[in-house]
Amino acid sequence: MSGQLRFEILGPQRAWYAEREIDLGPAKQRAVLAVLLLAAGRPVSTGQIVDAVWPEDPPANGPNVVQKYVAGLRRVLEPDRSPRTPGQVLSLTDAGYSLRVDPQAVDAVRFERGVQAARQRHTTGRTDEALAELAAALDLWQGEPFTGFAGPIFEAARQRLVELRAVALETRSELTLDLGRHRETIGELVELVAEFPVRERLRHQLVLALYRSGRQAEALAAYREFGDLLREEYGIEPGEALQELHRRILRSDPTLAATPHTAEPQAQRPAEPEVQRTPAPGPQRTVQPQAQRIAAPETPQPANTAPAPETPQPATPVRGPEASRPATTLPGPATSVVAPVGLFPSLPGPASPSALSVPPPPALMPLPPPAAPTKPARRETPRWASRTVTILGTVLVLLSFGCLTWLVILAYAGWRRSWRLAVAGLGYLALLVVEVVMLDVESPDAEVPGPQAVTFLGLGLITWLAGAVHVVLLSRGLWAAITGRPDSARGRADEERRIRREHARYLLYHYPAARAELGLGRPDLPGTFDDGGLVDVNAVPEQVLTTLPGLTSEQGRQIVVDRWLRGPYASMEEFASRCLLPPSATEPLRDLLLFLPPASRPDEARTRGS
Repeated sequence: MSGQLRFEILGPQRAWYAEREIDLGPAKQRAVLAVLLLAAGRPVSTGQIVDAVWPEDPPANGPNVVQKYVAGLRRVLEPDRSPRTPGQVLSLTDAGYSLRVDPQAVDAVRFERGVQAARQRHTTGRTDEALAELAAALDLWQGEPFTGFAGPIFEAARQRLVELRAVALETRSELTLDLGRHRETIGELVELVAEFPVRERLRHQLVLALYRSGRQAEALAAYREFGDLLREEYGIEPGEALQELHRRILRSDPTLAATPHTAEPQAQRPAEPEVQRTPAPGPQRTVQPQAQRIAAPETPQPANTAPAPETPQPATPVRGPEASRPATTLPGPATSVVAPVGLFPSLPGPASPSALSVPPPPALMPLPPPAAPTKPARRETPRWASRTVTILGTVLVLLSFGCLTWLVILAYAGWRRSWRLAVAGLGYLALLVVEVVMLDVESPDAEVPGPQAVTFLGLGLITWLAGAVHVVLLSRGLWAAITGRPDSARGRADEERRIRREHARYLLYHYPAARAELGLGRPDLPGTFDDGGLVDVNAVPEQVLTTLPGLTSEQGRQIVVDRWLRGPYASMEEFASRCLLPPSATEPLRDLLLFLPPASRPDEARTRGS
């Protein structure tokens, strides 16, 4: 029966036996089947199934629950099997449960093999055939995979497939431009840009397609719109390749003009090994030319990709007009179904890393530094300097009995560039002049009138005691403590760090490879990317944990030991309960901590090397 089964996971999870759709049962039973499909025919132990399906709240009798769902799957996948007969499709081995189906029966496998075949045809110059392979592979998508399944294993598999689809869509547009179909590509590129707003390769293709279609103004507007988006949301500029394309459009570079596509003679094509593409068992579903596009999370593209050389190579069907675009790169060879060896920690295979591992998408280049501000940023004054100036100013006012209050306030006005303080300083100076005038009497022995003496005494107290209080209140830290409003300079710095943390979390969600490429959450590793102070509590050493606010060295040591004995933390609640931390200690950490699954060994080694 396994030869007539086929499964769909690129969208809503479905299974078919011949022409009949199979009812896969409740959600947890479907999740167990998804785990077995991810293993690509390799045995999966009961513990691994429990960890994948119930990542946060595993049942007390996990093996019994898994056995119940496996029995339910056997009933629907092998309805003709007698109860005492061993399963042929879903069998039990010493290493765990194994789903024995033809890999071509899974749409994700056909998708990856189709992309691989397109890559091989493109490298030999057969652009039309590569484009047809990509279109057929992309038509298999019916929605976002593994919808409704939570946990790090499903999330990693979902992100990998979504990224592979996004790169395949970019490559399809690239090949369409290579064939000279610029006008018919614009509509699709507009839709893709709306779906993936910050993928720079798609923006590059849209600007080039508009320019080659004679719509130069719209091409420049598209570039300006993307630049505004990057500056407002992330504080960066477009990549060098896109900036170079913009400069060439401004000077009407003739090499950007489209050239007619000429097919390469069949006799000149070198021989290539034919990729076996066995059709899935059973009747095949008819696909439409336009694939249904899903709202998959977009991925930031590298912003500093160097432009390709402008001289075309004879052996490559890329001509001068395409020279400024980033090199056409199809996804690399696919490795079996959705997850390679190592997706589950203890699966047998050539490599068995101890943690979650998925093949990364194309390498992420470091992001460029933020754009220069329009006006120079004012440096924040250290606290010790502010306090020293406040003390010296107050002592000077008190010892001079208010005679130098005006001078201290004017000095503050010049330091802080405040016209209000300058007006206050001039006011103190005017009060001092009035006091001097009131002291100018005709005879030293003359008696000063009572009202004049009271006025003189009041003005003296204002310039002396009130001036001293004024100088003390000019301390921003003290003023913030009194008013309950944060220091503006420090508040701006905190807000900037918060934005950087949000940017880093955004990259982690939409581009998992950024974790290794940029060292997110790892302040103990060298790196140039500022993630706002995020800390991956499952990876950093004890020295970093002890620097977190509210944690002592003893608590940091306890966290490391607990992490080694009981495994990584999955959430802030689990972290607080296992380490017995009170809410007052965990609340300040909520915005700083990351709870990422342990990185695989190759990723970890690459992170250290960077």
